[in-house]
This record gives sequence, C-alpha cells and structure tokens, in this order.
Amino acid sequence: MNTNTKNVSLSRNDKITLISNFYTMLSSGIPILETVDSLLEDAKGGTKKLLTTLRDDLVQGQHVSTTFAKFPNIFDKVTVNILKASEEAGTLDKSLKDLKDTIKKENEFNDKIRSALIYPCFIIVLFIAVFVMILVVVIPKISTVFSRLNVPLPLPTKIMIGMSNALISYPIPIIIGAIILITTVVFLYKKNRRLFMRVLTSLPLVSKLTRQIDLTRVTRNLNLLLSAGIPITIALDLTQDVVVKNDLREVVTHIKEVVIGGKNLSQGLKDRKKQVPQIMIKIIEAGERSGELDKAMLDVADYLDYEVTNSLKTLTALIEPLLLVFVGIAVGGMMLAIIGPIYGMIGQIGPH
Repeated sequence: MNTNTKNVSLSRNDKITLISNFYTMLSSGIPILETVDSLLEDAKGGTKKLLTTLRDDLVQGQHVSTTFAKFPNIFDKVTVNILKASEEAGTLDKSLKDLKDTIKKENEFNDKIRSALIYPCFIIVLFIAVFVMILVVVIPKISTVFSRLNVPLPLPTKIMIGMSNALISYPIPIIIGAIILITTVVFLYKKNRRLFMRVLTSLPLVSKLTRQIDLTRVTRNLNLLLSAGIPITIALDLTQDVVVKNDLREVVTHIKEVVIGGKNLSQGLKDRKKQVPQIMIKIIEAGERSGELDKAMLDVADYLDYEVTNSLKTLTALIEPLLLVFVGIAVGGMMLAIIGPIYGMIGQIGPH
C-alpha cells in the first residue's frame, strides 16, 4: 500500500459529500470515468488525492473498491467489502446510496455522544482555569502575608503555596512538561486504543452505554453487509472490528461459529442472551423466518439508537450534579486552605 494514500484522511462532511455526489451522478447514468473527471474539477486536499488515484486505477481497469482499500483512514474494511460485492453484482449505485445513508446516521449517532460530553468537558476545563487563576493570582498575595507574619501553616496551605511558587517560578518547564505529558497520552492512546477503551468502558456508568453503542454499530454494519449480498459468516467476521467491549467481541465470534455449524444467527444470540437485549433476539428471529434478516438488523439498529439516546440523557443527568459536587468540594477545599490560617491568626489575636 502506498504510504501517501495510507495517511490521507477526510472530514465526515467531505466523505458524505463525495459519496453523495458519486451516487447522484452514477444513478443518473453518467459513466464512472466521466463522473470522476467531473468531481475532480472542484476537488481539493484529500478528496483530490483520492479521486486522482481512483481515476488512474480505473484507467488501468481496476475496481473502485481496490482504490478505496488504499485509503484505510477514509474507508474501513466494511465499506471496501460492500463496494467489492456490489461491483460484482452490478449494484454499485445502490450500495453508494446505502453507504451515504449509513454514514449520515453514524455521524448523527456520534454527534449525540459528543453533545453529551460537551458539558462535563466544559466544567472540567473551567475548574482547571479557576484553579490555575487561584494559584497565580490569589495564593502569591496570601503567601506574602503568611511569610511576613511567620505563622505555622497547615499542610493543604503549604501544598498550594508550593504549587503556586513552582508555577510562577518555572512556567515554561511546567508548560513544556504538560505538553509532553498530553502528547505521550495521545500517542499511547493511538498505539493501544483498545487498552484505553477497555479501562474506560469498565466504569460503572459507561459500561452499559458502551454495550448499546457496540450493538448499534454491529447491527447497522450487518445490515449494510447483508444488503450488499455478503455471506453472513464474512459479515460477522468484518463487524468484529467495530466492537469495543471484549465480551461482545466474543459474542460475535460465538455467533459466527454457530452459523458455520449450520444453525441460525438467532440461536447464537440465545446462547448469549445475558449479554444482548431480548428484543434484539426476537426481531432477528422474526427476520430469519421472513427471509429479511438485513431489514431486521436495520430495525434493531434503529431501536438501539433510540436506547443510546435515552442512556446518554440519563448519564448526562447523573454526571452533571456529580461534577458540580466535585468542583464545589475542590474549590471549597482551596478556599479553606487559604482562609483557615487567617482565621487561626484572628483566633490567636482575639483573646489578647
């Protein structure tokens, strides 16, 4: 794989625009090479690189899916396999429409999750800003008074004065150290994302939500893959990559083994009924009986999407007061560390 194509990426909006335009022009009967040439006229950045590579590959007689496979940061294995199957079946325009709709749903899904995180992140950033302001502006003035009076200070006050002195005396090394720490955490996260996610998803409030998100993505991807005519065993194998929780990945593996053994997918779900909702089993079982398993997967994905929305609302409602209590206690503790010694001095002066 070309390193230049491997590192190319697109924003969510650019990706939707590209696939939407591709679908619209192909469904209108415009030849694929002419479609690519037309899209190249206004293309920029990563989109231009992708379309240029696609045009070169098409001229050499290669498939669209072959080109898309060269851009792993833009198109995952599920998308590539869907396009490959649709090209073989002659239904590329239909698959592009399905992909466009699915990417839009996935973006809306991700937006819900991001929206739920905005408030907690805002509170945390605000708290850090207040904490730094107290250390830089308030503590130096108070510590000057304490040093002149030469009064004994409690441990919390000494710690805050020490942090304040360090921040004022060595601002550049501390900023550089913070940048190095953040960069290291980001690097380790990218290198071993699953380990970070495993720790995060083991938290009590997050575990249930992550399970719902995993199941939503599994069923949505299975709907796409099955609609494109991809065998169910291959579809299950491909969907394992979208699962975060280890126990659910094991569920998908078990279902695949059950299907390979000649049984229905719903039977594999029944074997793991403690890990998947009962309604999911019932809907998929009904889809197998009617011969519309792909549609059943879409129905399950829509239901789970609704459940995720409700869980996010509940989680946000729980996190907000907890954060406020934490911030209140932390700020109150800082104020006590500052005011406590002052009251102590007043108490010593008072009796005299």
